[in-house]
Amino acid sequence: MAHAITPIAKTAKTYARDLTERVLATFVVASAGVAIAAGPADMFHASFWESVGAGGLAAAGSLVKGMLARAFGDKNSASAAPGV
Repeated sequence: MAHAITPIAKTAKTYARDLTERVLATFVVASAGVAIAAGPADMFHASFWESVGAGGLAAAGSLVKGMLARAFGDKNSASAAPGV
């Protein structure tokens, strides 16, 4: 017999998936943005780890924002926008 998933577990799973997707997307986009913004001539002045660190800082900010959005807003969303 399969175990039933309670609405609370489903909500927590949905929130975790939403927040994970947002944090990973922020990391990838921020890292790529740092590499592109440096330009072809200067992109070698920022090390790989500096670029990844910048992406990691942006992702950490996204994580904190998503957690605060859940704490003060809709419990089922990592968005601070009402109704999302």
